[in-house]
Amino acid sequence: MNPFVAYTLARFGLFLAAFGLVWLAGFSWLEWNSLNVLWTMLVALVISAAAGIVLLRGLRERLAARVQDRAERMSQRFEESRGAEDVD
Repeated sequence: MNPFVAYTLARFGLFLAAFGLVWLAGFSWLEWNSLNVLWTMLVALVISAAAGIVLLRGLRERLAARVQDRAERMSQRFEESRGAEDVD
């Protein structure tokens, strides 16, 4: 699976899990309205961001390695094409 897709799905899943836990722990007894959902989302966002730093380290490193590899290949191709233009 593409590292970008895997990382994105993991982040989204982590957010959904945090949202569910926050809703059950703190807001389930409140009425379902936009303000309560917004507060639940904000708290879940903070929790999932903090948890993602630790839990998703491996996926993030694989994604970064792939991005760096792709950037190096593009830079190399750019230099080769620039060198070919200078020769002519």
